[in-house]
Amino acid sequence: MASLCSGSEHCESEVREKLQRGGMSPDDIQRIVDYLYEEQYLDNLRYCRAFAHDKLRFARWGRVKIQQALRQKAVPDAAISIALDELSEEEYRRILHDLAQQKERTLKDEDEYTRRGKLIRFLAGRGFTMDEILDSL
Repeated sequence: MASLCSGSEHCESEVREKLQRGGMSPDDIQRIVDYLYEEQYLDNLRYCRAFAHDKLRFARWGRVKIQQALRQKAVPDAAISIALDELSEEEYRRILHDLAQQKERTLKDEDEYTRRGKLIRFLAGRGFTMDEILDSL
């Protein structure tokens, strides 16, 4: 597990799941997880920062979708909040704007009302808040 965690960031729930699939007892799993935290192979904040940064930059997700994905992985809310607050606002707005422009090009034949509704639904599905979407439009 130390080798796995030194190669890429993982959260505790991913490590536990992998160990459970391997057939380890709960006591052994807890001992391994404790060791990984002690030796800093696992770090919730470091994991959240890497996850949020990668999902914003490569998957082009908004804060809402990133937050939901991290909560599904049972990461503490404090670490999630810190990681989301540290995202570059400039890059975030640029990605939102680029996504809106790309989607808008595919909706040229729609009337204004339908086009706007589809654009808002698309961006909301990507994890952007209504305020962010309306500001970008």
